[in-house]
Amino acid sequence: MPYRWTQPPPPPNAAVLTLWPHRSLPRRGFAAMILFAFTMGTIPLYGLLGTVFFWTLLPFILLMVAALWWGLSRSYRDGETREDLRLTENTLHLSHTPAHGKTSHWDSNVYWVRVDMHVAGGPVPHYVTLTGNGRTVEIGAFLSEDERKLLFSELTDFLKRTA
Repeated sequence: MPYRWTQPPPPPNAAVLTLWPHRSLPRRGFAAMILFAFTMGTIPLYGLLGTVFFWTLLPFILLMVAALWWGLSRSYRDGETREDLRLTENTLHLSHTPAHGKTSHWDSNVYWVRVDMHVAGGPVPHYVTLTGNGRTVEIGAFLSEDERKLLFSELTDFLKRTA
């Protein structure tokens, strides 16, 4: 699951929920994919060693590997989005850190916070929002549909226990 609940020791009623986008390709897989693409791209060149055609095709194969490297690196950078939901005493703090741009914050008294799931009509199916302190904010929009459903039930249970 691309989110984790933690209970920091002080104070006893504190909790932290950290959310991040799912990574289907770990860093080790990234290196393996680049090596695989380079190896498969150079196989046709082995028969052309010592000819002018080798030097004609080599830049295109290296360009393909470089483009794959750039695309996967860009995907990793874009996936650095993070959300932290923190309960301290009676206040719920949500901070959303996008891959590019400023971090946004939202605070509300935990007693007045309401969790809503919008099955349709949101930017994604089963869109989860938190409402409180006169504002409605999204949470976990980058999660998969099943993960948002589970997040909604866990947030609902969490708020029932704390309020």
